[in-house]
Amino acid sequence: MKTNGQQGIVLNVVVGIVGAMLAGWFITPLVGIGTINQNNFSLPALLVSFIGAAVLLGAVSLLRRGSAR
Repeated sequence: MKTNGQQGIVLNVVVGIVGAMLAGWFITPLVGIGTINQNNFSLPALLVSFIGAAVLLGAVSLLRRGSAR
């Protein structure tokens, strides 16, 4: 997301983890797959976590700058 200069890598990691957790809580019941937290280490669970992390990182980046890059 090209935010390392402004936010730092630690904040990127924290926001990514929170995004993955939120996706696990809200998206996985809609699509009917287990989460990584439920010991379901599978490709669909990883994809949901990745999408959640990317969406939240993008939203934070958008809010901090006021516009997308």
